[in-house]
Amino acid sequence: MLRIAVPNKGSLSGPAAEMLHEAGYRQRKDSKELVLVDAGNQVEFFFLRPRDIAIYVGSGRLDVGVTGRDLLLDSGAEAEEVLSLGFAGSTFRYAGPVGVAKDVQGLQGLRIATSYPGLVRRHLAEHGVEASAVTRLDGAVETAIQLGVADVIADVVETGTTLRNAGLEIFGEPILESDAVVIRPRGAGEDPRVEQFLRRLQGVLVARRYVIMDYDIRAERVSEAVALTPGLESPTVSPLHSEGWVAVRSMVLRKDAQRIMDDLWAIGGRAILVTNIHACRL
Repeated sequence: MLRIAVPNKGSLSGPAAEMLHEAGYRQRKDSKELVLVDAGNQVEFFFLRPRDIAIYVGSGRLDVGVTGRDLLLDSGAEAEEVLSLGFAGSTFRYAGPVGVAKDVQGLQGLRIATSYPGLVRRHLAEHGVEASAVTRLDGAVETAIQLGVADVIADVVETGTTLRNAGLEIFGEPILESDAVVIRPRGAGEDPRVEQFLRRLQGVLVARRYVIMDYDIRAERVSEAVALTPGLESPTVSPLHSEGWVAVRSMVLRKDAQRIMDDLWAIGGRAILVTNIHACRL
């Protein structure tokens, strides 16, 4: 039975449960459940603190885990990313009083407060910078400078409003762009069960990004239409009962669907329909 670690709470939990449900796996109905056996799919889910998942997977106790890229790198665990899931995105940046530093090199000898000390130490080491201290603080870290614990902070930045309100400015390049990822023990060999799990999740990702577009077009305009809807490999083109017309079916990016419909209409496309994809294997 495949043993999978999933987030018990936090910003990763809800989207992860939704994706696993779309992939055909049972999900718990009670948030107090810490273990769930999906006998039909031969999977056992363990609901853990997101920060602990990389440790359990890296130890080899669990086969696969869903966590944040930031948490994986911060943990230093013997685990590796195998698939990005595209949700729970975040950006990590340095911030401090105006003029304290312009880039990572300006952090030499300074005190840094963060909720992700492993991530920050790794970033500093990559740039040959040695801070005088990297202090871990849980929760909001923007008050660390005002309270004299640190000279600068490293934190998740969305709009930057909270930091500006605290009198801080963001500087330097991002430390990390993070999102939810699937992880495995580093160097783990091939496992058909894991490959099947990944295929299911990849199918969900494709289904979320693409839609099926069907439309009718005059045969002499097919080349123009297909240029607008090339599909992943090639669209399906079928003759219609009305002479000189064909039906075309193709996958298109969801975000481009409305624009493509406009373009097809302009070249004579009619009966243009868009359908959601609920599952796929490519």
